[in-house]
Amino acid sequence: MKILRYIFVLLIVLLLYPLLLGKGSWLRVWNINQQVKQQEAQNALDKQRNDTLKAEVRDLKKGNDAVEERARSELGMIKANEEFYQVIDSSIFNQPTKPEPD
Repeated sequence: MKILRYIFVLLIVLLLYPLLLGKGSWLRVWNINQQVKQQEAQNALDKQRNDTLKAEVRDLKKGNDAVEERARSELGMIKANEEFYQVIDSSIFNQPTKPEPD
């Protein structure tokens, strides 16, 4: 009877080995699920970025407003017969300066 018991225990261990440590084990499935979740999060970020870029391209193809806005903000351009006023934040000038070491 003891031998039969050991044989059954050995069979159970042999059957559980692939489930716990084999190619399709629970640990491996859990690891792959974690990788899938990370990839889905990255895909969502990439989709949002792509949608933003598509909208920007559509605006640039559609009209001159987007081109004009980009020229004003990035290149500092102004229209002909237009006056440019630059507003400087006064708090920058009111900050105390550190004394220079001698």
